[in-house]
Amino acid sequence: MSVHEQFGEDLALYAFGCLEGNERAALERHLEECASCRRELEQLRGDAALLALSASGPTPPARAQTRLMDAIAKEPRGRKAEAGVGRTKWWPAFGWAAAAAMVVVAAVMWNQNVQLKSSLAALQGLSEQQKFELGQARHVVDTLTAQDVQRVDVMPVGLKAPPPQGKAIYSRQNNGLIFVASNLLPLPAQKAYELWIIPTQGAPIPAGIFKPDAHGGAMVINPPIPSGIDAKAFAITIEPEQGSTTPTMPIVMLGAGG
Repeated sequence: MSVHEQFGEDLALYAFGCLEGNERAALERHLEECASCRRELEQLRGDAALLALSASGPTPPARAQTRLMDAIAKEPRGRKAEAGVGRTKWWPAFGWAAAAAMVVVAAVMWNQNVQLKSSLAALQGLSEQQKFELGQARHVVDTLTAQDVQRVDVMPVGLKAPPPQGKAIYSRQNNGLIFVASNLLPLPAQKAYELWIIPTQGAPIPAGIFKPDAHGGAMVINPPIPSGIDAKAFAITIEPEQGSTTPTMPIVMLGAGG
């Protein structure tokens, strides 16, 4: 045999951390002197780990489960009971299997807990994204339906039909601005259109950079702008792609607030 028979059950329980008291101390003293039992202990620990991992990962080698089941079947059920060891008669028959079952159940519960935490984190991330998108949608609706909403047609300066067209929808109360344009002319390389708020007082305020699509359409939705601005007009200029802090003349489209 690869392990001393009188220590077979103790090794199995020790591998699962279930051996205590004098028996644990006696086995540890024996392990210091017996290389065969040390090897058997490491094999049992490895087999137990593979069996536990099978609850959440790849199927372990069949030999791992076979070794564990053989170890249960070959437990010395009578010798220690006859020698007066202080375990009840049913423990040698069921203790090993119970310990193995506890490890497997613990592994399953641990794996399910990890999966639940991972799923919860994903759902929380999805929820935050949905909250953000819902907030954006509500901001658009609030701007469109605000009592103080201004709808301003932004028309080209000095151009004939088919003219570029633009509409600015602005709410000072909600600090919301939506700009929609059509028939915009193509831009030179490395250039972009820039939308400006012309306040009743002070310098023009940049309100978004945009480029038209293949059909000349473009949109600017709720750009970052200062709150509480009284807008008397909206203007469009052609600027470098990164935008400008002051308008570059000429103004190509302009619309006054009503």
